[in-house]
Amino acid sequence: MQQMKSDYYIQRVPKSEIKELLYNHHYLKDISKDFKSGYNYSLYKKSFTDIMNIGGSLGACVFTNLPVPEVAQGAFGLKRDEQQGLFELSRLCIHPSTQQSEYNITSWFVSKAIRCLRKETSVRGIISYADSDHHAGTIYRACNFRYCGLSEPKKDFYFADGTKHSRGRVRGSEGEWRERSRKHRYVMVFDKNLELLW
Repeated sequence: MQQMKSDYYIQRVPKSEIKELLYNHHYLKDISKDFKSGYNYSLYKKSFTDIMNIGGSLGACVFTNLPVPEVAQGAFGLKRDEQQGLFELSRLCIHPSTQQSEYNITSWFVSKAIRCLRKETSVRGIISYADSDHHAGTIYRACNFRYCGLSEPKKDFYFADGTKHSRGRVRGSEGEWRERSRKHRYVMVFDKNLELLW
């Protein structure tokens, strides 16, 4: 039976509260299992019994600082010392049983999490990505993010044993360069002085 949205609430939590959900159900769990903590919001049902049945957090929405300053430079033309108040919605996950049984729960959750974030800190803009190998970011469109096309093509180096190179030189190493999946880019702007360049 479908629940009412009033049966749910969200709360800011430490990383430990949402890691089980993300480690087991996020689509990147087998590629990049760990995640950066930031403003972490968790979705709960008001019925303690229902929460206990599937292990706590029913949803996770994580906002972090932008990973590198070049993101804000490309998106808004901002220098390194002008990037305060910009965030990335870096992780979003709803427990599969909740997503299947509750219509529009993900967009409702994201919208509520953004409101909570704006109450807790100054937010000028939020950027999010959808990996084109996994999804197109339909949920971001539903939440009124602006679609800004695909990220630029890039390649990653993989060593002969199949591990991905993270940093440093690769010259002389055995392996190959592989195309990186491109990302659908989404932006929500609150600061009217920001000019979106993407």
